[in-house]
Amino acid sequence: MKHLTKLFLIGLTAVAGQFGAVASAQADPASCKSVTLGLVEWTDLEVTSTVAEVLLEKLGYEVHTVTDSVGGVYGQMAAKDADIFLGNWMPANASVIGPFLEKGQLEVLETNLNGALYTLAVPKYVYDQGVTSVADLAKYADKFENRIYGLEKGNGGNALVLDMINKDAFGLKDFELIETSERLMLAQVKGKTKKGEWIAFLAWTPHPMNRNFDIAYLDGADDYFGPDKGSAHVRTIVRKGYETECPNVTRLLTNLTFSLDMEEKVMDQVMNGFVPTKRAVRMWMNQNEVQLSHWLNGVKTIDGQVPNSIEMAKALEVGWGRLKD
Repeated sequence: MKHLTKLFLIGLTAVAGQFGAVASAQADPASCKSVTLGLVEWTDLEVTSTVAEVLLEKLGYEVHTVTDSVGGVYGQMAAKDADIFLGNWMPANASVIGPFLEKGQLEVLETNLNGALYTLAVPKYVYDQGVTSVADLAKYADKFENRIYGLEKGNGGNALVLDMINKDAFGLKDFELIETSERLMLAQVKGKTKKGEWIAFLAWTPHPMNRNFDIAYLDGADDYFGPDKGSAHVRTIVRKGYETECPNVTRLLTNLTFSLDMEEKVMDQVMNGFVPTKRAVRMWMNQNEVQLSHWLNGVKTIDGQVPNSIEMAKALEVGWGRLKD
């Protein structure tokens, strides 16, 4: 740990040297001090958004959040009531965000996660009995009670399932999509698997559900969810003009890329270890100083200062949030 801390301090010192000549220059204007993050009630988005929140607060910004459906968040960003959204899952979310991009109301800033997976899944014992593809669902409609469990209304994955049903793709015309929240959907998965009953539902990686339940992802829906398992990606979206208005926040957002392992570990702490999200995120950053230095590379405080390596080291010594949240 001492060696890592030393490397971290060297990295921060190098950053300070690189930007020392402009350290006192204006970073973001005062109008950028208040930052509003758009949220949907997904644990993975809660984790990544909290990373942004913690870092922005340390840099002197005031962070606010608005929670809505995916389409609702995009609408709030288009109306300039929200600035940033870190949860644009693609290609599942293409139909929802498409109209906003076409109108020039939103801008794609960065891909913050690669190698994700998002499609329909079933318990492994159902998969082992012959349901290996989306095309197999209709063969066993009675066992599934003609239901597919999805997420909140307005979710991009829901839209894809509804499209399948409306087009009678895979013979699903008699199926019903149950639109609910992540928490309630997973409660159904837990209850059904405990009884050995059949259930089809939206599932994704990264998520602790892959550790908590023995599930299998279905083949055959490439035209809807993407051509290859693991080809999904998550993008950071900003409202129109934000990149120009707030270049320092934009630099931080551009640096904020995540790994499947990082997200799943923190999500597991939140969902199964009952650790408050902000505390779990700060503990992870405290233990991963090299990644932290990458996220802060070239970023300034709200008043235009380069983060001081000594002050940062002191903050790391107290664990970035092991104080009361």
